[in-house]
Amino acid sequence: NANLRQKISIPTLRNNDEQHSIENIPRGGASSLPEKPGPLPTLRDFRKFAIPCLGLWVSGPLLSLVDTSFVGLSGDASMSAEMVAALGPATTFFDGATYLFAFLNVASTNLYSSARAQHGENSTSAESVVRTATRVSLLCGITLTCLLLKFSRPLLSLYIGHEASNQPNLLNWATEYVQIRALSMPTSLLLGVLQACLLGAKDSVTPLVAVAFATVVNIIGDYIGVTKLGLGLRGAAIATTLAQWASTVALLGPARQKLVQNHNLGILNNKHKKNRAKGSVTSLSFLQFALPVLVLILGKIAAFGFMTHSAAGLSGQPTTLAGHQIILSIFFFISPFLEVISQTAQTFLPPYFSPVREHIKNMRNSNASYDSKKDVAVKAWLSAAFKVSSRLLGIGLVVASFVTTLVSMIPAFFGNLITTDLVVQKSIKPLAKYLWVGAFLTAPVAVSEGVLLARRELPFLASVYLLSTIVLPFILIQIKRQNGLVSQIWGSFAAFQLFRAVCFAGRIWGGAAIEAIREKRKKVQD
Repeated sequence: NANLRQKISIPTLRNNDEQHSIENIPRGGASSLPEKPGPLPTLRDFRKFAIPCLGLWVSGPLLSLVDTSFVGLSGDASMSAEMVAALGPATTFFDGATYLFAFLNVASTNLYSSARAQHGENSTSAESVVRTATRVSLLCGITLTCLLLKFSRPLLSLYIGHEASNQPNLLNWATEYVQIRALSMPTSLLLGVLQACLLGAKDSVTPLVAVAFATVVNIIGDYIGVTKLGLGLRGAAIATTLAQWASTVALLGPARQKLVQNHNLGILNNKHKKNRAKGSVTSLSFLQFALPVLVLILGKIAAFGFMTHSAAGLSGQPTTLAGHQIILSIFFFISPFLEVISQTAQTFLPPYFSPVREHIKNMRNSNASYDSKKDVAVKAWLSAAFKVSSRLLGIGLVVASFVTTLVSMIPAFFGNLITTDLVVQKSIKPLAKYLWVGAFLTAPVAVSEGVLLARRELPFLASVYLLSTIVLPFILIQIKRQNGLVSQIWGSFAAFQLFRAVCFAGRIWGGAAIEAIREKRKKVQD
C-alpha cells in the first residue's frame, strides 16, 4: 500500500513473521542478500489474503451467471432457451473482449509488488506503476468501447457462425447485449488495474467492498429489468453495466488514498512525468512487460471462443448452444476458486524473486565470473520461494477436489436450478464429468501460471499457449465439421487443460521430482 505510513492498514501484514520477512528484503538496489529471507508466509497469511480476493475473482463470472439465471428462469420455457442461447455467445464474446486486456492487471500486480519490494511501499517507483496503469487502462477501455459499438454485430455474426445467425432474434439479442455492456468498458478496465495494484499491496479487503456493492446492484437491477419489466437480455445488460459503474466509483476514493500519497491517480494530468525518479515505470516499460502476457490471454480466449463457435455450429439449436453456455458459465464460476491461488502466488512470490534478480544483476556487473548457482544466499531465497510455491499447489489441489465435485453436481442432478427447459436439463447431464475434469486440472494450471509469472518466465508460458492455441482450435473445427457432440468439445478442453498442467507444473517441480527419484534409487542401490 502506497499510503502514508501512519495510515497503512493491510490485514496480511499484521502477522509478525511476515513483517520480519518483508523487512529482510533489500531495497534500493542493494548488492547483497541476507543469508535467509525470513519466515515463510503461513497458511493463515494465505487465508487472510485469498478469501477476500476470492470475492473479486468470483464477481465477474457471478455477474454473468446471475444474468444467465434471471434470463433462464424468466418467461416461458421456449423463449428462455432462445435467450440463454443468445446470452451464450454474447457473454463469451464480451467477457473475451474484456479478458483480452487482463494483461494490464497481471502487469499491475507484478510490477507494483516488485516495486514495493525493491524500493519501498511509499516509493515513487511504486506510485508510477499505479498512475501508468490507470492511464493505459482508460485509453484501452475507450478504444475498445468504440470498436464494440461499431463492429459488434458483424463480429458476433462471424463468431457464432451462419447456422446460429439464422436463428430468429439470436443475433439481434446478442448484439444489443454486447453494445449496452460496451459502455462500461473504460470503467471496467480501470477497476481491474486498481484492484490489481491493491492486491499487489496485499490488500484484498478494500476491492472486495466495491465488488460486493456491484453484486447487490446487479441482482436488484436484474430483478427489476428482467423479472419485473420483462426486458430480457436488454434488462440484464443494463443491470450489469450499472453494476460495473457503481463498483468503479466505489473503489476510486479508497484507491486514491491507499495507493498514492497525494491522492492523485494522474487520470486528468501527467505532471508527475517530469519528476520521475530512477526506477519509475513508464508507459513503454509497462507495456514491455504486459504485452508478452497478451499471448497467454489470447490462448485462453481462443480456447473458449472456439468452443462456443463450434457449439454454435452443431445441430439441435438452440438446445445445443444453451447447454454449452450453462456448462461454460458454471466453469467460469468454479475457476475463481483456483485462480485466486494464482493471484496469491503473483502477490507473495515477487518479494522473493525480485531482490534475487536485482542481486544477481548487480553481482554480475561487478564480477564477470560470478556464478549465482554457488551463491548461498540466492539458493536460500529460491528455496524459500520453491517451498511457498509447493504449499500453494497443495492448497490448490485440495480446493479443486472439493469445489469441482460440489459444483459439478448441479448439471448432473440439479439442472432445474439453472433452466426450466427439460430438454436443456437433459442435455447438460453427460457434460458434468467433462466439467469436473477440466475444472480440477485448472488447479495445477492456475497455480503454476502464477508461479511462472512471478518468476517472469513469459517466453515459456507464451510458447506453451501458442502451441496449444494452434492445436485446440483445429480439433474443435473438425468436431463442428463432422457435426459432433458438445461432449466432444468439452472432452477436448479437458485434454487441453491436461497438456498445460503437465507443461507448467513440470517446469517448476519436474527437476525436483527427478532429483528425488535419483536420490531414492541411490539409497535402494546402497
